[in-house]
Amino acid sequence: MAGKSKQVQWIVGIGAVVFIGVLIVSSFHQTKVEYEVCVDFKGGSHCATATGSTAEEATRAAHDIDCEFLTHGRDEVMVCGSIAATSTRQIH
Repeated sequence: MAGKSKQVQWIVGIGAVVFIGVLIVSSFHQTKVEYEVCVDFKGGSHCATATGSTAEEATRAAHDIDCEFLTHGRDEVMVCGSIAATSTRQIH
């Protein structure tokens, strides 16, 4: 019985190491590109950077950050989110 307990501990330990390894590798693959996006809204301007696995993901995240800084309330966030950015540039 003690032998089976040790065997189970080894299996659980190896499984945990593999799981942590997969998490680390996948987190590095998610942030491949970084973009800076600037948005003008109601007389204000803001530039934010964000990373993502694709250019679309990174620019959308940066645009959302800009809108959060420039708006007051849900309705303005929705309007800001639908306008085009004034500038977009890839950083990495």
